[in-house]
Amino acid sequence: MAKRSQTTELGCIACEELSQVGAGKEGWLVDDPNLLCALDTHALALANRFLILVLGWSDSDGHRIKIVPDLSPIEAEQITAIEWLVFDEIRVVVAGTSCGYLLIYSLGGHLIHKQLLYPGRILKIRVRGTKRDLTQDASSEEVCVVMPGVVARYDGSDIQSMLHRWFQETHTQFWDQKPKKRDLEAPETPYGRLPFQLWNVSKYGSCADAAITGTMPPPLMELQSSQRYYCAVTIGEDAVISAFRLSEDKSRSLVGAILSKVVPATFSTIASFSKLIWRSEQTSPRKSDVKPQPFARASPLTCLKDHPRKGEKLTLSPSGTLAAITDSLGRILLLDTQALVVVRLWKGYRDACCLFMEMLVNRDTTAPSSSYYEPVKSDYCLCLAIHAPRKGIIEIWQMRTGPRLRIIQCVKGAKILQPTYRFGSSMTSPYVPLEVFLLNGDSGQISVLNRTLN
Repeated sequence: MAKRSQTTELGCIACEELSQVGAGKEGWLVDDPNLLCALDTHALALANRFLILVLGWSDSDGHRIKIVPDLSPIEAEQITAIEWLVFDEIRVVVAGTSCGYLLIYSLGGHLIHKQLLYPGRILKIRVRGTKRDLTQDASSEEVCVVMPGVVARYDGSDIQSMLHRWFQETHTQFWDQKPKKRDLEAPETPYGRLPFQLWNVSKYGSCADAAITGTMPPPLMELQSSQRYYCAVTIGEDAVISAFRLSEDKSRSLVGAILSKVVPATFSTIASFSKLIWRSEQTSPRKSDVKPQPFARASPLTCLKDHPRKGEKLTLSPSGTLAAITDSLGRILLLDTQALVVVRLWKGYRDACCLFMEMLVNRDTTAPSSSYYEPVKSDYCLCLAIHAPRKGIIEIWQMRTGPRLRIIQCVKGAKILQPTYRFGSSMTSPYVPLEVFLLNGDSGQISVLNRTLN
């Protein structure tokens, strides 16, 4: 009897354009630290320091797009993070740079939005959402941007509104053939500036990765506060794990609110008066540099220091209640982000990569049935896929304390990926389980890990 395959082949990205991001050399996909990958349901985005390549890997979507961002050569700016943003019919690519800029590009290669978050290297862009159900009191969709010692948060609805304005305007221009006039003072944000929140989380040292795990209760002295508080988990060199309570800081004191309005207006009036008196001949004043947004309040909760161990990678479960953290000693820590305690530990996994997935573990899929049955969310079990490249295997473990369910052999130079979160997905539509994909760097073949054990 032939051995049943544990993966299903879906498509291939092999093409000549891959040579522009280093393909053709052994281990090109995993050995280059500057090569970034982001997966969508039918396309893969690859980026090196100065180039973004979008490749369709399914038969119905075999397009190839090359994007060359306009980066600053003076500051040696380069691409340091990449991710997809998917809103129903709108699919765009978002990139972060070493100078702290967030760039949003259409699949036609056009720059939609450019915004400075904070001067520094963007390490990671996380797209995440939770739906209202029995375990979640409220739904939330967000984009989290991680920088060394800094965490920023965009609300998903703000980004969706901006992209809808862009989508409607581009389609209107296509039919009217009369482009609207843009504000020349803000050519990088033609569809409006995106509001975001910014926190300093460097109390225990600069972080290598971080994630906002969800909302949390207010502190005891502020139980009547109307603000929303978030929990952030960071990992790094000085502290393997640290956690912070992030405040929105929406309310300010009356004096602060008055000063924020009166002082700029007073300064503007004095400046206008001085120009009128001295009859300045300057007709177009130089645009001032964009100043970083002030930090909101971040209160430390706890930290774990265990020298010389260093936190390296962080992966968050769909609900945000679990986080898998890899460290420099080859260990994987499973963190309960609500209790802030480590509930499981694996050893001997150097250079490992972890992704959460869902599998049909306890359901008998081979039993005969008179009618077709579509599995629902409750049929799936949360698992953790651990790719151990030094062992050449992928292990799947049942959460939280379940057994190892499967061992999958994989070739050297392969990489596990996961499609980005899709904004606005309806709870009434058929449930799409969390899957893990395997990209073979040598052949360009993309496969998906089967989610059934039988």
